[in-house]
Amino acid sequence: MNKLSLLALVCLVSGNPVFAQDACPKVASATAARAVPVIHYKTANIDGINVFYREAGPAGAPVLLLLHGFPTSSHMFRNLIPLLADRYHVIAPDFPGFGQSDSPDRSKFKYTFANLADVTDKLTVALGVKKYSMYMMDYGAPVGYRMAIKHPERVQTLVVQNGNAYVEGLGAFWDPIKAYWADGSQSRREAIANLVTLPITKFQYTDGMSDVSRISPDNWMVDQALLDRPGNREIQLDLFLDYGTNLPLYPDFQAFFRARKPPTLIVWGKNDKIFPEAGAHPYLRDLPAAEMHILDSGHFALEDQLHVMAPLIHNFLDRKVCKDAK
Repeated sequence: MNKLSLLALVCLVSGNPVFAQDACPKVASATAARAVPVIHYKTANIDGINVFYREAGPAGAPVLLLLHGFPTSSHMFRNLIPLLADRYHVIAPDFPGFGQSDSPDRSKFKYTFANLADVTDKLTVALGVKKYSMYMMDYGAPVGYRMAIKHPERVQTLVVQNGNAYVEGLGAFWDPIKAYWADGSQSRREAIANLVTLPITKFQYTDGMSDVSRISPDNWMVDQALLDRPGNREIQLDLFLDYGTNLPLYPDFQAFFRARKPPTLIVWGKNDKIFPEAGAHPYLRDLPAAEMHILDSGHFALEDQLHVMAPLIHNFLDRKVCKDAK
């Protein structure tokens, strides 16, 4: 009897399965038969701006908007979309100046969070979306919350990942940006220009991650290539200055939480130096029923915690959105 046969006999007696070297373990039939959602890559013209978006999932299913952060695009959701599109109609746009969307000249389009929110809002109207849940990360948070206070009746649920609505979440990382807000000077602008360079882009993907080997270098290389397009540096610096306009709206965002009480899931990378864990817990003041999961991850938590976050998000939507739809 060879070693493999002996091992098989031992495992058979003990009740533990064993597989030949070239054999594959059995997979549950439901998993094996599960269809792979098809992702479509589309563009819609919104006020003369071509807005790129990824779309997947059944037509007529509850809509989930995925709103990205800096310095990335809908690319950050490329792995999440297929895991949610079995039951949800997922739409992930690129904001103007990001990803595959147009980057109009600054003389023709003012890069403000009010305008990013307006374009995204008009995209939902163009696509016939009347209600939606929102996954908001980083820049996606003020964009999504501006949409929410404008159309509170459209918001079904919130998924918040490292996105601020409270001043507690703006730590030391923000000090030079706050100085820029204070006077808007060219010297302050140049002092933060390193934020659009490759070392900082890579830092955002690797710092604080539980397992850096899970982070594809494609992330920072793709993002940096787009940041390095002619004129994009100035676009991003305009948005850093305008980010200060979000803070006066925090009380309005919080009033929306209290008044509408949207079911909320918070999944937060605790090691993020840009939006640290301190920004997560204040949500419970206004949304005490929110479900919170603090993860051992950094800024782009989806990159190393997808296996944790996707089931949490799917389960949350199943309970809160599909239940409400019945």
